Amino acid sequence: MNKKRVVIGMSGGVDSSVAAKLLIENGYDVIGLFMHNWEEDGDDGACCAAADFDDARAVSAKLGIPCYSVNFAAEYQERVFAYFLDAYKKGRTPNPDVLCNREIKFGPFSRYAQTLGAEFIATGHYCGIKQFKNDTHLLKARDTQKDQTYFLNQVKTKQLSNVLFPLANLHKSEVRQIAKTENLVTAKKKDSTGICFIGERKFKKFLQTYLPAQSGDIVDASGRVLGTHDGLLYYTLGQRKGFGLGGIAGEGQNRWYVIGKDLAKNRLIVSNGEGEELFSSVLTMQDVNYIGTVGEKHEFRAAAKCRYRQEEQPCTVFTQNNKTTLRFDTPQRAVTPGQYAVLYQENRCLGGGVIV
Repeated sequence: MNKKRVVIGMSGGVDSSVAAKLLIENGYDVIGLFMHNWEEDGDDGACCAAADFDDARAVSAKLGIPCYSVNFAAEYQERVFAYFLDAYKKGRTPNPDVLCNREIKFGPFSRYAQTLGAEFIATGHYCGIKQFKNDTHLLKARDTQKDQTYFLNQVKTKQLSNVLFPLANLHKSEVRQIAKTENLVTAKKKDSTGICFIGERKFKKFLQTYLPAQSGDIVDASGRVLGTHDGLLYYTLGQRKGFGLGGIAGEGQNRWYVIGKDLAKNRLIVSNGEGEELFSSVLTMQDVNYIGTVGEKHEFRAAAKCRYRQEEQPCTVFTQNNKTTLRFDTPQRAVTPGQYAVLYQENRCLGGGVIV
């Protein structure tokens, strides 16, 4: 009996390593594929791609499967990084990892896997999937602290039609233990954090390389000038440090925080207090993507996350004239343009959209 072939994205981390091991145990013909998504000259190049590829190959050799590499740097520059820079130019705070999943991992990667004879692709994401005859549901992982459905909210339903997520029912501690038992080189490897292409460098220094910024005034809500900022693109809504405001006569001793950006006048707007200006009960989003059949989209109840680590917040979703609005049961702090609002109903991720 011929085994079904699966091509798994091998990142050089512990999650994809164990996912590959589980696929083999479940009788699949497994091929590892490592993606090079970023190219940069110099000793401080991001992502440590060479070291990660070495780890991916070492794990594959240990598991007895082939491991190839493919370069998607051009596609990444065009489909992800260009969007990232454009969003910052517009004063937003983008999340490139969300786009990378839709535009690279479940796009060119999937098509390349088919040239290797793949019937399925797989990743080390912490999430689940349920296929119906005419529908697909994206499900939260058993390990709620590691659940990554937030980052998959823009992946199209069709892109998930032949995907396997082997870690859906495992906790991170169990994944680590499997890697240790199998003596995989990634067993104790630190999880990657932050944006891949920035690596260990300071975020501000990285942005300065691509987006030379223009300094301007820091003002309060009344327009009073309090100081000077280095460039609006370096700040995000709710930020409480990094803009050099100390004690100011007549003001309380609370920390200053960002409450807005005036792009036309290049002004950073801040306030001193408890952050009451940052709370809002309604948000609007665009580029809304629903995963699987959602049913009546004109108005329905759901829960939403406006950032990855946030707890799900009950809300009502309204769609009219191609405009989608979320009205929360309780006000939310620092709803940030450029980030994603992701919708849930119980254990299912419905998809999401870009906050505007």
